[in-house]
Amino acid sequence: MDRRPAHDEFSSAGKVSLLNQLMKIGLNQMRLAATVCALLGSSSSGALAVDDVSGWDGDARSAVRLIAGSPPPRMVSFVRAGVQIRLKAGWHTYWRYPGDSGVPPQFDFSGSQNVKDVHVLWPAPEQLSEAGAVSIGYAHDLTMPLHVIPQDIGKPVTLKMKLDYAICEKMCVPAVAKAELTLANGPVSQDAALSAAEALVPKMRALGEGEPLAIRSVRRETGPKGPRVVVDVATPSGMSVTLFAEGPTPQWALPVPEPVDGAPDGIKRFAFDLDGAPPGASYDGALVKLTAVGQQGGIEVATRLD
Repeated sequence: MDRRPAHDEFSSAGKVSLLNQLMKIGLNQMRLAATVCALLGSSSSGALAVDDVSGWDGDARSAVRLIAGSPPPRMVSFVRAGVQIRLKAGWHTYWRYPGDSGVPPQFDFSGSQNVKDVHVLWPAPEQLSEAGAVSIGYAHDLTMPLHVIPQDIGKPVTLKMKLDYAICEKMCVPAVAKAELTLANGPVSQDAALSAAEALVPKMRALGEGEPLAIRSVRRETGPKGPRVVVDVATPSGMSVTLFAEGPTPQWALPVPEPVDGAPDGIKRFAFDLDGAPPGASYDGALVKLTAVGQQGGIEVATRLD
């Protein structure tokens, strides 16, 4: 009887043929290639592309991602982050108040971990023309800063966001983006972009306060079409300025202020009709927010109508 041990093609105990060695090498290479492909596939489709940015979520017209920021320069109770929106040339999206037409972005941060609240900071918008209407928004890529308030400032924050927004070219279409990012204290790659966006956020000012841009006065008067609000904005010579007006709640839809004549030197005068209040609301004492935007930045003034 032949008592030789059974032959094992991949056992190191016996003598392995050259053919079997080649088979082993080929099998290992195939396994390695499959592993690499799986890793590449997961990194391209996952929400966390690298440690300080999420993956882009969108299509050729627009896409959205989250970015991490470096810690603030002094001890504060929030963590810096941002939302980046990438827009195809010729497309635009909207500000928090879209003007005569459009849909404002809606942020949902539910599902985030160690997050008490999130404050969205809005860079100064621009006035856009849409089929005879005036809208307010952004016709270029933008970064929207976030101040994230943790429940425990000493623990990591995982931000989970759903963004419903609209993008428009000749026609408008709804868009939805989702992103997730853990905000740690490591190095960040998008801090310059985030800092630049923070500088574009209009500064809060009191009525009459500020240099060189300031909202000097707000008054009600009777205009050619009825009651209106007149706003005088102090500006440096030659500066182009736009003005936007928001009501006390999102249900208000005030007209976009228009430039009017009759202002003294160094002042640009705007007016808007008293129109757009929701049913049952009164203009008397209503709190309005005025945002003036110039080449050197913007300011926001909250004031009550007399």
